[in-house]
Amino acid sequence: MKAFLIDRYGKHNGRIGEVPAPELGAHDVLVQVHATSVNVLDSKISKGEFKLILPYSFPLILGNDLAGVVVGVGSAVRRFKPGDEVYARPPQERIGTFAELIAVEENALALKPKNISMEEAASLPLVALTAWQVLVETARLQKGQKVFIHAGSGGVGTIAIQLAKHLGAFVATTTSTNNVEWVRALGADVVIDYKKQNFESILQDYDVVLNSLGVDELEKSLTILKPGGQLISISGPPTPQFAQQQKLSWVLGLVMRILSSGIRRKARKKEVSYAFVFMRADGSQLGEITELIESGIIKPVIDTTFPFESTAEALSYVEQGRSKGKVVIKLVWPNSKHVLENINGM
Repeated sequence: MKAFLIDRYGKHNGRIGEVPAPELGAHDVLVQVHATSVNVLDSKISKGEFKLILPYSFPLILGNDLAGVVVGVGSAVRRFKPGDEVYARPPQERIGTFAELIAVEENALALKPKNISMEEAASLPLVALTAWQVLVETARLQKGQKVFIHAGSGGVGTIAIQLAKHLGAFVATTTSTNNVEWVRALGADVVIDYKKQNFESILQDYDVVLNSLGVDELEKSLTILKPGGQLISISGPPTPQFAQQQKLSWVLGLVMRILSSGIRRKARKKEVSYAFVFMRADGSQLGEITELIESGIIKPVIDTTFPFESTAEALSYVEQGRSKGKVVIKLVWPNSKHVLENINGM
């Protein structure tokens, strides 16, 4: 089958090549990928930024989102059958959605929302699960609370705004001048033009901050939180608790303790908490998100769609940091019938 892969870590070194079809375990579902989407995470993985905590082997197929059709199931699979339309963020140790086929653990999958296209569905899993795990699972955001979401026009931001409003929160966010009204239409109550205004000079007494940017924004975010507030970052620095969750070595745990010591110390001084969230695959949570999508509460936001042959260009486009919502890759496989016949004949 064809796939977009890398043979080593480095910038702009991906290629489209032929690889063996994935092996199907007892709890795996074989999915023919119809669409996938690009995340900043894909670029970071390809550059080797996560090689200490995610030790992938090469050649490595990139890709962390998928929407497609089930074409085979393992012997222990009970929730899915061939022909089902599904979507998912595969587990972090088994990424590879930039490909014709992928084997995904059953518990990471959910049925695709019926009211959206494959391309729209593919834009959602990673960012929607990130927003859910920050706002619902970690922050336990309550009706009437105030939440500040950095980068409201980004992939996570566009979904987090919609989810926070559904939860009954008052939402503030940042974006560039050209996107202010567009982001406000997503539901944000306060939209700050970061090119003209400093959020830390405008906002105060917030309960939760979702940070997806750098160290400067992270530290400034502390100043707008009320005592007891929560600063939750998806861009780091990682914490000792994260090292424990990932079952990393004591050395890496020590490194993460040192890396996050500064922000944790400053958070304690401000009487707020700091947490790092590295989203995980979860088909059950994705099923709850599906209900919100089918009821019209959460709507996918797509910036641009690229053909599979232009995957490298799609990655470069996302790296520029200017996309509004998600960048999607549509897969059309002229030889799909031949590949599926080979799979079914195994």
